Amino acid sequence: IKNQAVSMRWIGNEYSNEQINYVIPDVYVYKLDGEFIIQLNNDGLPQLQLSPEYQELIKDKAGDDSKGYLAEKKRHAQNFISSVHYRQNSIYKVVKSLLKFQNDFFEKGPGHLKPLVLNDVAQDIGLHESTVSRITSNKYVHTPQGLYELKYFFSSAVSTTDGNLVASEAIKNRIRQLIQQEAPEKPLSDNALSELLKKEGVKVARRTVAKYRDQMKILPVKHRRKSR
Repeated sequence: IKNQAVSMRWIGNEYSNEQINYVIPDVYVYKLDGEFIIQLNNDGLPQLQLSPEYQELIKDKAGDDSKGYLAEKKRHAQNFISSVHYRQNSIYKVVKSLLKFQNDFFEKGPGHLKPLVLNDVAQDIGLHESTVSRITSNKYVHTPQGLYELKYFFSSAVSTTDGNLVASEAIKNRIRQLIQQEAPEKPLSDNALSELLKKEGVKVARRTVAKYRDQMKILPVKHRRKSR
């Protein structure tokens, strides 16, 4: 799939206006021989290097007043090349950390996403939290489970009835599954969804269910009801 734009249909499109977005992943995660492999997508990046002719020109200008100007431009070019390499290396580190924290997701899917905050990854890879936030914004990874924005893997925690914690994104995924399985003529209300989640050990208030449903762009029950 490398070199191809991936079509990502936003969650809830079957309940709202059709909208298809095409995203080129910044990084790919494959599973090969039982191990996850990270591959950066460098196709959109220019192959940057200092021109040999330019460097020879600097040598030829030894003692010339223009040498300082040329040397400064060379430093700027080197800094730019270094920043590109730093960006790619940082993305790699972030994804490697996400593989560690969210291994169950990569193995089993969205229902197994764990609570995670930016600072967890920042401390793990030795970067500032703001740097991790910037790296994960508008960056996408193609995984065995599908295409996701890196921000997706950071999710707040919700307590279960047995005292454990579950990621809010995992709850959203379960709400979406329940709605997909509902009877068209008798769709599930937010209160009914809340009660079903409670039976599964996840205590989520009706208003929280409504908030998550809105975030997923899934219409309320009265707009999902279909007569036979």
